[in-house]
Amino acid sequence: MAKIIIPTPLRKFTNGEAAFESNGGTVKEVVADLVASSAGLGEQILDGSGNLRSFIKVYVGDEDISALDGEATSVDANAVISIVPAIAGG
Repeated sequence: MAKIIIPTPLRKFTNGEAAFESNGGTVKEVVADLVASSAGLGEQILDGSGNLRSFIKVYVGDEDISALDGEATSVDANAVISIVPAIAGG
């Protein structure tokens, strides 16, 4: 199963879980599984069309999916996916 790493600020939506596993074949499917199992998470990372918000970066291994096939990037059973929300500073 592909494993998605949950960043600390979003763990309040996953009951404190740091990781989630999914049988999804693409990033979009894995994220959809995660959102379906985590109440309130969808509003944080998805836009009104159900796509990842522009300020959410997702990596498969060390590769930013924006340099691959975006949300259609395929993932295998050993894939490690990381969600990186933008951090504002000042």
